Amino acid sequence: MKLLLLLLITQSLFALVSIVPVEIGEDPGLHGKIGISLETKRGNTEKDNYKASLRATYDSNASYVTWAEFSGEYGESSSVEDTNKLYSHLRYIHKVTEEVVRVEAFAQLQTDKFKLLKERALGGAGTRFKIFEVFKDAKGYFGIGGLYEHISYIQDAYNNPNEDNIRFNNYLAYTIKFGEDSSFSYTFYYQPLYDNINDYVASHDVELKLHVYKELFLQLSVSYNLDSKPPIGVKREDFTQESTFVFNF
Repeated sequence: MKLLLLLLITQSLFALVSIVPVEIGEDPGLHGKIGISLETKRGNTEKDNYKASLRATYDSNASYVTWAEFSGEYGESSSVEDTNKLYSHLRYIHKVTEEVVRVEAFAQLQTDKFKLLKERALGGAGTRFKIFEVFKDAKGYFGIGGLYEHISYIQDAYNNPNEDNIRFNNYLAYTIKFGEDSSFSYTFYYQPLYDNINDYVASHDVELKLHVYKELFLQLSVSYNLDSKPPIGVKREDFTQESTFVFNF
């Protein structure tokens, strides 16, 4: 068991961005999560990978909750760069009714060299509804709203023009807690263009978060992302699986 834990810790201390929906009053005050991962392989495999992530959350315990998260990843295989991306997200949620209705606003900035993203900047707003609470510690949410995005691409030989889009922003989020601070969560996002629903971005994220010891958690996550009309030279689908140790403070 100790060997398994050591292997998992060595594999990753990143992926601190949790998909668990945040609710006002669940964790009052200022809290954070931080992680750094350094991976080096030499011999038959030549690999370097560096990851870092930070998330800060403030819960007023009365009317609003807000958080910001930042992450970056860089990697090389056989001295050839194969990963280079940055991500930042800011969100604010405000209470409208005591239990069911919330309004939210968000902004996001990201780059990803190997998706040809020089920059994707977006901002949006919407309304979130609590739609069911089957068990005491199980909650579901439905969100609807819109966003504006500006995308500039790394042109090279692909000649992808810049984009300025208005998209609907719809999502479904579900989480159930069990045991001692452990949880299972699922989130689905669907973001079609307002004037062409055949041009959309969609994602499925599943997360199992297991409490290990005090503020240490093991997080197992799977994500599947689909861009129906990606830039030339980029695949439509991405699949990611990660095993992560997360430390809260």
